[in-house]
Amino acid sequence: MKLNTAQILKKVREIEIKTGKLVSESFSGQYLSVFKGKGIEFAEVREYTVGDDIRTIDWNITARTNKVYVKKFNEERELTIIIATDISSSLFFGTKRKLKNELAAELAALFMFAALKNNDKLGLYLFSDKTELYIPPKKGKNHVLRIIREIIAYQPKSPYTNISNALKKINQIVKRRCVIILISDFQDEGFEKDIKITQQRHDLIPVIINDPLEIELKNYPAFISYFDEEKQKWGIIDLSDRYIINSYNSYQNQKQENLKKLFRSSNIDFMEITTESDIFKTVTKFFKNRRIRTSV
Repeated sequence: MKLNTAQILKKVREIEIKTGKLVSESFSGQYLSVFKGKGIEFAEVREYTVGDDIRTIDWNITARTNKVYVKKFNEERELTIIIATDISSSLFFGTKRKLKNELAAELAALFMFAALKNNDKLGLYLFSDKTELYIPPKKGKNHVLRIIREIIAYQPKSPYTNISNALKKINQIVKRRCVIILISDFQDEGFEKDIKITQQRHDLIPVIINDPLEIELKNYPAFISYFDEEKQKWGIIDLSDRYIINSYNSYQNQKQENLKKLFRSSNIDFMEITTESDIFKTVTKFFKNRRIRTSV
């Protein structure tokens, strides 16, 4: 459903208020602790004082001046965050609290407002089976609100998905190492190689978005009629047929397990979230687990 300008602005404002409240000082601190900067940069030299690390002594200046000098470094904290969001037709679906694309917008906003508090740069890459929209990384609240607006209001030119193509394009566009938040339902195939390549170049954080009905069907004396937007065809599922239900659930379970196995084998931290999930609790749990894993 296409939204008018007033509806778009209302949704942006609602998301801003909701996620702005969620991004407390503690949440912002969690974000800071799990997304590291690019390293350290040289700041200056100064005379040695008791307690300084002797490994930072600048021997060249010390030899010339007959006084002990040490090098001082500052952490280069600033990050670049790219929100890469799937906007293919399968994202415009939901049977619980919201549609998957609405969940994607809220989730993206949560990361973006945390990044805003930490003065990081933010960019947006919307994709289907092609590049739909790219907004280069910048700072500032107005920039964040524009990105949220685009995620909500952008009308994709294609209903299909090509994750492999999206990752290739991002790797071409973004030369310096960054954090890529890849939000998708991953209803695609053949992207395994590009997932691994992207992880080597950047800090890739896949977010798997699903609706409960997509993951598991229940056995009821009823039929479900649905339209597959990406395949552009109608289908019917007989919920009273246990064989169909069990086959579908087994297929979906194996598909999800294969996806998670890919991420784990590539040492990639990932998130799972559904349209009935609490996004704040989900992301907070992810931060906690990532902090524990990276500190080991």
